[in-house]
Amino acid sequence: MDFKSSEQPTLAAGPRSEDALPATATAAVKVVVVGGFGVGKTTLVGAVSEIRPLTTEETMTQAGVGIDDTAGVSTKSSTTVAMDFGRISINEELVLYLFGTPGQERFWFLWRGLFEGALGAVVLVDTRRLEVSFDVIGRLEERGVPFVVAINSFPSAPGYPVDELRAALDLPDSVPIVSCDARDRTSSRDVLLTLMRYLQSLAMSQVS
Repeated sequence: MDFKSSEQPTLAAGPRSEDALPATATAAVKVVVVGGFGVGKTTLVGAVSEIRPLTTEETMTQAGVGIDDTAGVSTKSSTTVAMDFGRISINEELVLYLFGTPGQERFWFLWRGLFEGALGAVVLVDTRRLEVSFDVIGRLEERGVPFVVAINSFPSAPGYPVDELRAALDLPDSVPIVSCDARDRTSSRDVLLTLMRYLQSLAMSQVS
């Protein structure tokens, strides 16, 4: 069957103009967003990314029953199975590439590749389920990846003083702990700025 060329759909070549890297960018940094299952990693990446984020969310099925710990997030219907990806310009020259990791333990084998080349990490925490953060933080410490902790402000989550959270998570005084709303772009951006300032302070302390 013949079709006229004018009837053929036209596909745009290359990236969308709004997704193009800013011409002023001179440096790019890889950051990973980690945390337990259902703490808001995909939400944060999507909220803060200046480009359309790449997600690998799939509908949860019976395959995860008895394997994935859904305590406290029983209403969650989808989950990240590989990674989330986004980008944000901190200023005219510095660009952050964001990689969100899957939270379920059965997908942790992917973390090695996602951590490769990462300058730092954001650990998202849900105070209703602090225990899901222990292994995540332990893995970062084992790999020597600097990180900050962001307490995601879920409506039903209890609030605790920073000192109590630091003790519960067994964190040294040097690791920043901040509150955030992963749904809010400004709040999520401030978390990333906290990480950048922390990384800068670490770099300065190594020089002095």
